[in-house]
Amino acid sequence: MEKSDYHFSFEDLLVYQKAMEFGEVVNKIVKKLPVEERFELRSQFMRAADSIALNIAEGSAGSDAQFYNFLGHSLYSANECVSCNTKARLRKYITYEEFEKNRELLTELTKMIISLRKKISNRLNNLTPKT
Repeated sequence: MEKSDYHFSFEDLLVYQKAMEFGEVVNKIVKKLPVEERFELRSQFMRAADSIALNIAEGSAGSDAQFYNFLGHSLYSANECVSCNTKARLRKYITYEEFEKNRELLTELTKMIISLRKKISNRLNNLTPKT
């Protein structure tokens, strides 16, 4: 994609970039699903995949506590993608190689999200007064 003259700070986050890439991987996969899955697995998988990046972007504009919560939503969406990916494999819509590659990408994404949440949590804990 061409670079825009206008920039948002969340776009620098590697986890956001990876989430955007994963959404495009899923977009290619769901186009191969049969038409009868259009409103079921196809829609669910695409929405969950896109939601990972969307929550990162949305949460980044708020406070650390808000961002922490939105990253939680991203994590839930990533886990939902694990289930969608498994359903796609069980229904023989994707190859084992695609299934494994998606799991690899999701593992990397969830580790990144968890790591960022820990960093934010540590920052939040250092702000709270000790009694």
